Amino acid sequence: MAVPGIYRRALPSPPAIEFASPQGKQLFSEALHGGTMGCFFKLMSYYQTQSEPAYCGLASLSMVLNALAIDPRRTWKGPWRWFDDSMLDCCESLDNIKQKGITFGKVACLAYCNGAKADSFRTTESSVDDFRTHVVSCASSENCHVIVSYNRKAFNQTGSGHFSPIGGYHTRNDMVLILDVARFKYPPHWVPLTLLWEAMDTVDEATRQRRGFMIISRLDQAPSVLYTMSCRDEGWKSVTKYLTEDVPLLFRTKDMKDVEDILAIVFRSPPSGLKEFIRWVAEVRRQEDGETILSEEEKGRLAIKEEVLKQVRETELFNYVSRWLLSESAMCRCATFSDAKDTLPEIAANVCCQGAKVLSGNISSDCISLGKAGVKFLEGDGEKPVTMVQGTVITDSAGQSIDVLVPLSQTKPNSLCGFDQNGCSGMHPRTGDALTVLTFSLPQNAWSTIKEEKVREQMNSLVSVGNLPPLLQEEVMHLRRQLHFLMTDLNPATPS
Repeated sequence: MAVPGIYRRALPSPPAIEFASPQGKQLFSEALHGGTMGCFFKLMSYYQTQSEPAYCGLASLSMVLNALAIDPRRTWKGPWRWFDDSMLDCCESLDNIKQKGITFGKVACLAYCNGAKADSFRTTESSVDDFRTHVVSCASSENCHVIVSYNRKAFNQTGSGHFSPIGGYHTRNDMVLILDVARFKYPPHWVPLTLLWEAMDTVDEATRQRRGFMIISRLDQAPSVLYTMSCRDEGWKSVTKYLTEDVPLLFRTKDMKDVEDILAIVFRSPPSGLKEFIRWVAEVRRQEDGETILSEEEKGRLAIKEEVLKQVRETELFNYVSRWLLSESAMCRCATFSDAKDTLPEIAANVCCQGAKVLSGNISSDCISLGKAGVKFLEGDGEKPVTMVQGTVITDSAGQSIDVLVPLSQTKPNSLCGFDQNGCSGMHPRTGDALTVLTFSLPQNAWSTIKEEKVREQMNSLVSVGNLPPLLQEEVMHLRRQLHFLMTDLNPATPS
């Protein structure tokens, strides 16, 4: 009787050597004695099989994040916080990944957004010798791990593009151990490093870019405080292209006499997906039996958010953005940002839904907000008040009561109140905050095509991170790195 489906594949050998074979065990023993299996034991402690045929990138990343002991700050099952490939869908929906897989740039972006440092290198940006240096360094340590993106065909294996972590290195034979996350198909195996480089030096048809490798390590602190760039919405490609390619072209063809003219060119008629591209990073928690007391950890994170928000609003660029928004409001323009639903309760109702999805570990789930969220001001003994938005939402047929902690600044009420209602009390989020941070985050060469030298120099001075306070510098550099990762997927290189 015929049995449906496929039970594993025979590992083509050579060129690969199965890890559990006598020769594979000998390679392991020698590499262990040589000190280049330092990464192996942490990775093996969290080795997982991808839960879907196209989840190799997600499984590789969740395995590495767990090996680095990075706290996901959201639950997996029950009360447990743990990375699983089914949780990594903040950049793209799991349904899309099931159908198409995930690209090199988005895996790197996902790593960074989930609390890791990600240094990514396509083969066009590195060399086989540099790759070997990185492999030896991480194989000799528990503090970093290498994820490779390669084409299986170089090893005579079935399939094409694939991601997996490297679990060790054998110096004398110049071989690496691939901890293949598709364990239902192939077991872990040793391959020649030079052949792996050839497998990476192939073109991914989805992006028309070369594949490569990324070094994943821990960050000293959370990767973002106030904002993040989201490529979950389908409009991210048009927004990324607009900000990185179209805007410099517009500068080249337009005459601009001052900074307000520049802001008008960038933000008056952007793609419709811009508001979904730059997202507020909310501090979300479940309501516990009416408990409103904040933990010391929550107070600390909120204090950092408030400090960064204060630093944003103290920049000269923020003043220019605010004046431009006011002028646009007076002229009844800038409809892209003047949505009537952008009051704090309306935004918070949406954020409550997002928060409920994060806390449940299922960002793809449906969410219904039960009415507008309410705003509550909490005051402790001798402590400054804390703004909390409370709402009830339904996700996956289950109701949840959610608190959203909102940072405040000491911004005084001003004439922007008519346009940006949240500016009146210093609450966050606020249109001016988002546009200021986004302007800071554009590529450094974005302003080089401005024709008027005086205006160009002024803009370069306004967006320079060199004079920013350290916290705001980190916020801006995080967003710049995110935009860089998205650009690498957007801009195809010509295959050689």
